[in-house]
Formats: sequence, C-alpha cells, structure tokens
Amino acid sequence: MVEELSPRQFVDLRDAGELWQLLDVREPWEIETASVAGCITIPMADIPARRNELDEHLPLAVLCHSGVRSARVAAYLAATGYERVANIAGGIDAWSLEIDATIPRY
Repeated sequence: MVEELSPRQFVDLRDAGELWQLLDVREPWEIETASVAGCITIPMADIPARRNELDEHLPLAVLCHSGVRSARVAAYLAATGYERVANIAGGIDAWSLEIDATIPRY
C-alpha cells in the first residue's frame, strides 16, 4: 500500500524523528532546476536497475514534479517489497508552495 503525504505531512513526520528516505525520480535537468536538499536522486527509468541503492526497511517517500511519476514509482516499490512507501502529493511544485518558496517552480 502506498500512502499519500503532502509535503507538510512528510516534513512533520521527519521533524518528529522518523527516519525517512526521500527519493526524487525526476530527470537530471529538472533536479538542476529545482531540488530538495538531502534527496536520493534516481530518474524514474533507472529505478528497476538501481533500487538496491534504497533501504527497503526504512520508510521511503517519492517525489517528482507534480506527483504523477512518483505515484507510479511508489506503487512499483511497494509491490517489490518496500515496507512503507509514500507518494509526495503535488511533488516539488507543492513543496515550493508549502515548505520552501525559494525552490523555483517550473
């Protein structure tokens, strides 16, 4: 099962001490345009080959531009054994609006 978290809910969980991984599945040019510090960056197409770079025992939140690609990746990872997976609803666009207005919107 995949949870849906707003950027605020994710930050609140992390601030409360939960050890979440944050995976950004956007393309390199997108990450150069706008990014969240501390993300693991693996483009969506590379996830099957590189999923071993993620700890399947730690909660994992997936981020993209608007939440569509990240929802697909989150569902894939949940189906392949990751214990707790969340999609960041609204993606980095919502992150810019809710958490950090210095992150450019594109």
